[in-house]
Amino acid sequence: MQSSQRSVPHMDTQFVFGNGPDNPPTAVVLGPNYMASRFYRLSPPEDLTLATLLLRPFPIYSSLETEKAVVVTKEKYGSVRRIYVVCDEENDPKQTWMIENNPVDEVMVISDSDHMAMFSKPQELCSCLLDIGDRYL
Repeated sequence: MQSSQRSVPHMDTQFVFGNGPDNPPTAVVLGPNYMASRFYRLSPPEDLTLATLLLRPFPIYSSLETEKAVVVTKEKYGSVRRIYVVCDEENDPKQTWMIENNPVDEVMVISDSDHMAMFSKPQELCSCLLDIGDRYL
């Protein structure tokens, strides 16, 4: 197993090449600086410290593997009400992409929250989830 830092946007993130260096990466280990700048900007520092201590490699799957493994039908997937909770300080274009490509019934926003709303805005996240439960269950 080899690991390598690939590009500046990923900062101190490491990619694991479990199938050798000539093949695509098989896992990723997010670096503490990357996590601090992308996920924990508004969270208490002790939560970032704990997260970095508990961090493990996260498998990377190709879209072909995912398409083969996950079969979603409109009859079943389409029957589930979907609410997307946006953490407005995350600044990740993937949030918009996910909403546009997986239409939702409602978008809820947690103001002044980073990716880890359970740490940066726990009361607001709890209220949001209770509201969803009250209205959609």
